[in-house]
Amino acid sequence: MNFSANVTFVRPTTFFLIGFSNVPHVKYYYAFLSLVYVVTVLGNSFIMLIIYLVRRLHTAKYIAVFHLSLSDLCQSSALIPKVMDIFLFQHQFVSYEACLANMFFVYHFMNLQSLTLLVLAYDRLVAICFPLRYHVIVTKPAMFLIIGVMWIFSVTHFSVLVGLVNRLSFCGSNVLNSYFCDHRPVYRLACNDNSMNILMGRISFGLLICTPLILIIITYFCIALALLKIAHGADRIKAMKTCTSHLMLVAIGYVPLMSNNIASITTYSDQNAGMINASLTQTIPPMLNPIIYTLKTEEVMQSIKELYKRCKVNTIIDYKMKSRSKTTS
Repeated sequence: MNFSANVTFVRPTTFFLIGFSNVPHVKYYYAFLSLVYVVTVLGNSFIMLIIYLVRRLHTAKYIAVFHLSLSDLCQSSALIPKVMDIFLFQHQFVSYEACLANMFFVYHFMNLQSLTLLVLAYDRLVAICFPLRYHVIVTKPAMFLIIGVMWIFSVTHFSVLVGLVNRLSFCGSNVLNSYFCDHRPVYRLACNDNSMNILMGRISFGLLICTPLILIIITYFCIALALLKIAHGADRIKAMKTCTSHLMLVAIGYVPLMSNNIASITTYSDQNAGMINASLTQTIPPMLNPIIYTLKTEEVMQSIKELYKRCKVNTIIDYKMKSRSKTTS
């Protein structure tokens, strides 16, 4: 094991990741993850393309949906290809700098997913509770501003989190029992005081996972109160339908994540099973999000049908033009 040291700390040149090394028949799981990644890339790229091409989707709400797809795509791209490279192609030695970069990007884009779900909950709150003022409150400039603030906050927070790793001294093992450069396994290898890293990890969990979930729950409580005031049952059902896709995204994103974290604290579970559960929690929601938005959102489905008809008409026109040009020649 090679180390480079200065006066204050010892830094390993590499970390050795062993996350999936002891999982039986793990190559089948890698094949599954590869399929998940392909579907994630195609699905999220498709949603972004539809929003870009269809003018009626150029609204504040679909700016947030576009951002969610972008975050899903980037988070999966930061995680799955690296997992494939490390374990499938036996590149388990990861340089110190590459490890910290991987930690930053995986956490940053996971956080953007969480915050974007909160933004979409805010959109539904304004649409249902203040329908007459919706287009005044939820505007495109306001949405771009919210997303910009999210990026600044997330980049700053995780720059501090990753930067605090640099004050740790790794004078013992450089073996990480994880499938990516996770924050907790890294700081647990330190042989000097890591209390700041523990505190930062707890703040991150409370601030970036629990707080958005609590705010989303409060948002839907307010939405439920507003729906009870709607006299006509048909109007109430119509308003509820606009929330179903978002509620499904929240359930898929948060329920497994919270369950894994609670299970890791309260019960003993096999390390391999825990690692696979954690990896599925990080990779399945980005794959399902575009599928849910495509199938459960009437506006998107209608836009896809219109785009398909337009492409079909253009193809027929092009064919007729070519046939006429051949006839005249």
